[in-house]
Amino acid sequence: MDTIISLISADKNSIVKIEKGELISYKKDREELIHQKGNPGWRNSDTEMFPIIGPTEANKFIISTPKGNYNQDQHGLLRELTYNLVEDCSNTSAVYQKKYAAYTAVENSKYPEKSSVRLVSWPYSFTFFKKYELSNNSLKITFEINAEIGMPFMLGYHPAFMLNGNLDEIISVEKHEISMSKIMEGGDTAYPILNTNEIKLIKKNGSNIALKITGFNNFMLWTPVNNMLCMEPITAYPYNGGTLLSKEIFNISNGVDIFEVLITPYN
Repeated sequence: MDTIISLISADKNSIVKIEKGELISYKKDREELIHQKGNPGWRNSDTEMFPIIGPTEANKFIISTPKGNYNQDQHGLLRELTYNLVEDCSNTSAVYQKKYAAYTAVENSKYPEKSSVRLVSWPYSFTFFKKYELSNNSLKITFEINAEIGMPFMLGYHPAFMLNGNLDEIISVEKHEISMSKIMEGGDTAYPILNTNEIKLIKKNGSNIALKITGFNNFMLWTPVNNMLCMEPITAYPYNGGTLLSKEIFNISNGVDIFEVLITPYN
C-alpha cells in the first residue's frame, strides 16, 4: 500500500501530502509551504513532542511522575511510535493514530549515537490521534489525546516551513516583529513566544502564513539555517531557567484532551 496520501481542497487550489502521518507537503496555488526532506536544516518536515518537550540529558534521561521515574529522551517517546491510518481518507481529511501501552519499553532511535539510553518508557497508556482537514483557505490539524485521568504530559507540534533563504522574513506577534537573525540567536533552546494563540510568518516573496492554535497557548521558533523555520505550538516552554522539566510545566490529563493548529496561507 502506498504510504503517501493526498488531500485536495474543493477548489483544487490546495494539495496536502501526508506520509505515515507526517505532513510532507502543503501547496497553495502551486507554492510549496513546507520544508522538504533532504534540504538543509532538518531531516523531517513535521513531528510531535509528547509526553515531554525539551532535552532530558541533564536529568540523566529521567522524568519524575506520580508513578515513579521513567526514561525519556528529548521530546518524548511518541516519535518512536508508528502512525496508522484509522479512517479512510476523504478528498479533504484523514485521521492517524498512535497507541501506547503503559510500561512498554520502546527502542530509542537516538541510541547510541546521540544518547546513552537504549530503551524509553512511560507509566501511562494513551491513544494519540492526529486529524487533518483541508479547506480552500487553510489546513486544520487536530490532536486528540485519550489517556488516564491525571497523567502528566506536555505537547508540542513541530512543523517546518519553507523560507526563501535570504533571511528577510519576519514573525509578527500582535504588535511585535521578530527577525530571522534574532530567532537564529536562540540556538537549540529556540525562541519563545508565550501566552499567545496566533503568530504570522511574513514573507517578501510568496504567501504569508498565519498559525492559530487552541489549547497550546505558546510557541517556540527554531532554525539552524536560512531556508526553513519551525514554528512550534507548545503547551509550555521547557527552557524556563528553573528546574528542568519541573512538574509545574506539565498539563494534567482530563481523560480526553484536544488541541488544534490552523495553518492559513494568505497574501
